[in-house]
Amino acid sequence: MQEVRGSAGSFHARPLPDDGARHLWWFEVDRPALVLGSTQPDDAVDLGACARAGVELVRRHSGGGAVLLLPDEVMWFDLLVPRGDPLWHDDVSRAAHWVGDAVVAALEQAGAGPTEGMHVHRGAMSTSQWSSLVCFAGVGPGEVLLGAEPLAASSTASPARKVLGVSQRRTRSMARFQCAVYRSWRPEVLVGLLAEPRPSVADLADCALPVSLDLESLLRTLPT
Repeated sequence: MQEVRGSAGSFHARPLPDDGARHLWWFEVDRPALVLGSTQPDDAVDLGACARAGVELVRRHSGGGAVLLLPDEVMWFDLLVPRGDPLWHDDVSRAAHWVGDAVVAALEQAGAGPTEGMHVHRGAMSTSQWSSLVCFAGVGPGEVLLGAEPLAASSTASPARKVLGVSQRRTRSMARFQCAVYRSWRPEVLVGLLAEPRPSVADLADCALPVSLDLESLLRTLPT
C-alpha cells in the first residue's frame, strides 16, 4: 500500500508494476484537476476557465466522462490486480464488482453516511444525457449507488446518487481500477470548467452522494 500526494497528472502517468502482486495506491491531489476520459474531445472543456481557475487538465487512459478532483474534497485510490489473481476476471463488465462490494462494506463498517439502500451496480452501463461528458452522470458495472435506478433519466422517481466512480484500465498482465469517492460534491465548479453545450448545475446536483471513506476501513474490507 502506498500513500502519495501530488498532481493528478503525475499520478495518472505512473507505470503499472510488473511484480505480479496486488497494490493499493491512495492518492491526495495537491492542486485542482479536471481529468478527461481517453476518448473525450479537447473542446469539451473551457480551456480559458481552467487556466483562470488554476485547474490542471489531465487525460486518463480509460474511457468515460470528466472527473473533477479538488484537494481534500475527493478520495482517490487505485486498486491493481495482476492476471491470474483470484480477483482477476476476464469479463470486463464483471471485473469491478468486487471493488464496489469492498467499498460498500467499508462505508458500513465506518458508519459513513446513509448506507441503507446502497448497492453495487451489476448491470450494463447506464447512460444519461450528460454521462458522456461527466463521469458521475452515468453508472457502470462495479460502481456504488444509493437509491433506485435509473441514475439520471426522465423518471419521476428519485434518482440514484453515485457514491463510487470506477474507471478500469487493463493490460495483458494487470487491471487498474481507479476509484473516486467525493467528500464534497460541487457541480457548480465542474460546470464552470466545461464548454457549451454543457449541463446546468441543477442537472448534476443529485448525481453524486458525498461520504467519508477512510483508508483503514477500506483496507479491512479488501479481499485477501
